[in-house]
Amino acid sequence: MKARTNRRERWFRARVAILGLGLMAMAALVTVRAFHLQVSTGDRLREMAEDQHLRKLRVSPRRGAIYDRQGAELAVSADVESVYANPKRLKAMEQNPKLVARRLAKILDVDAARLEQRLSSDRYFVWMERRVTPHEAARVRKLDIPGVELTTESRRYYPNRHLAAHLVGFADIDGRGIEGIELAYEEKLRGADRRVEAIRDRRGHVVFSDDMEAGPALQGQNVVLTIDKAIQHAAERELALGVRTFEARGGSVVVMDPSSGEILALANYPPFNPNEPSKHAIAHRRNRALVDRFEPGSTVKPFTMAAALAAGTVKPNQSINCENGVAKIGGRRLHDAHPYEWLTPTQILAHSSNIGTAKIALDLGKKGLYRAFRRFGFGEPTGIGVPGETAGILRHYRRWYDIDAAAVSFGQGMSVTNVQLTTAMSALANGGRLMQPALVRRITDGEGATIEEHRPRVRRQVVPPRIAKLVGQMLTAVTEPGGTAVEAGVDGYLVAGKTGTAQKADYVKGGYADDKWLASFIGFLPAERPAVVISVVIDEPVIAHYGGTVAGPVFRRIAEVTMRHMGIAPEGRQAILKKKKAQQKAVARADADAAPEKSVEPEKVDKGESSVPDVRSMPLRDAVIALHARSLVAEVRGSGIVVAQEPAPGKAIAHGSTVRIVLRKRSFDENGAAQDSSGKTLAAAVSRGPRAE
Repeated sequence: MKARTNRRERWFRARVAILGLGLMAMAALVTVRAFHLQVSTGDRLREMAEDQHLRKLRVSPRRGAIYDRQGAELAVSADVESVYANPKRLKAMEQNPKLVARRLAKILDVDAARLEQRLSSDRYFVWMERRVTPHEAARVRKLDIPGVELTTESRRYYPNRHLAAHLVGFADIDGRGIEGIELAYEEKLRGADRRVEAIRDRRGHVVFSDDMEAGPALQGQNVVLTIDKAIQHAAERELALGVRTFEARGGSVVVMDPSSGEILALANYPPFNPNEPSKHAIAHRRNRALVDRFEPGSTVKPFTMAAALAAGTVKPNQSINCENGVAKIGGRRLHDAHPYEWLTPTQILAHSSNIGTAKIALDLGKKGLYRAFRRFGFGEPTGIGVPGETAGILRHYRRWYDIDAAAVSFGQGMSVTNVQLTTAMSALANGGRLMQPALVRRITDGEGATIEEHRPRVRRQVVPPRIAKLVGQMLTAVTEPGGTAVEAGVDGYLVAGKTGTAQKADYVKGGYADDKWLASFIGFLPAERPAVVISVVIDEPVIAHYGGTVAGPVFRRIAEVTMRHMGIAPEGRQAILKKKKAQQKAVARADADAAPEKSVEPEKVDKGESSVPDVRSMPLRDAVIALHARSLVAEVRGSGIVVAQEPAPGKAIAHGSTVRIVLRKRSFDENGAAQDSSGKTLAAAVSRGPRAE
């Protein structure tokens, strides 16, 4: 009995010992585990716990605004409400997705099937409709459906609808710039996202965030444009009127400050509403002034004239034989709209003579013409800073035949954009300086403080100031009686400008289409101290097609509004007449004021050779005597005084060689004054055939 009791005690003690060892082992394990949790992995576990309780949110800043030069809003961001749903919560609350979809669709005016599909998903978040109206938001909130909520988003809004839409562009539903300034300055307008910590409840809903409440106001940078809202409005209104009046396909207008290169207006037609871009054809959203390339026609003649005057290959009062409107160059016939015989450079511009311009260009030479056009900025992008700008086309002069050079001189066989053309004309208006065209004045922060400021930049001096001024004086004749753009004249102001009427290429049949034209006018005013350059391009007008008739009135109406807006008062009739006479006198004196030409350096004369004398402007008798004295023979065409010779003066030729000379009788202008006919080459002076004395 006693032995049995002892065994029981020993067994009990053994069990207690085993239990004690087990407890000690468990305590040891707990201690080790606690050490592991608290020391070894404590930081990581705390982070995991916080992640379950706290959520890091990416907060996008409010998109910066776009303003005109006066501070008028062109693009702003406004807070609007959007509707979203939690399908999982809807299911937990035993809500019928089909019924909910129908109720929401009726309020939001969207497809109920599409909403039902979203509500039936196994997700925590789906959009029902974004950027709803305040009335729609109020009705959704009144439904009080568990799992259907509203949140605040930022919506891009264009308060002026179509005004400057092609330039400003637009942003998508997520606030990303798609076109225009919105795209070009996306990084600055959007700003940098910020990460903040938000507290979540047990269901995962964000309920509070100190950073969101107390952090600094988030906003992208603002862009202040060079555009003037008032001038922009006038440009768009008058362009639309011009296009509709002549039943044209479209058009563009550029208004530029020539002294700074700042663009005051950039208008395109057809228009579109950036608040609803998807409702308009993609072609209507095209920024024609920057994207469309076109043959400029006669609007480039002032640049040909400026280059020749700068090179000294033509004189301001020189007479050019325009051959009664038909001339053969490079085996091709050139035609003028109206027949003229002898014209001065001013008259060539006023009457827009293709023949006169072509002869001046050929005297300048292919290389000289090409280099001049390149210096005016043709054949290269302006670098205006908006996506999509095209460079235009100007083939290298080595690929030109004579007829190609002639065509380029009056704006065919090349292409430009309206901004290129306006920038080039600004160089003639501001004293020969090619400016960098600008669309942005400055960048500001959310408080309006300037971060960046864009200042005027001169790209290069294209022609001397004297030449630029002289061409400007010549161009005033274009808007005077007898010129091609009388309808572009503005009462009370002296206007300098040039018309353009160009046939469009026929890409199907080849060559040029008989019924497709591009009418244009570009000019500046006041001519004596230019404040603005305005370029008007009308694409495929039907009722009429001449630049002076179609584009001229659009220019005039825009100019009138612009002058009033800029505070440049008109002058009386007598004052304008006085200025016109002063301009004419200035051109008449230009030959005398011009720098003396370099004398012709004769070539080295070997034994048995003579240097060809300069017999231009001589009567026939004196010319023959001068040539005979050098042992040279005269071949005579015409009568009067010598207007051209071949070979050129200074050329070394063998004794007994023939020098061809062309003579013409003096012609007289409408005032009875003799016109100077000296200084021409044979190509510029030869007529359709010899005249008998």
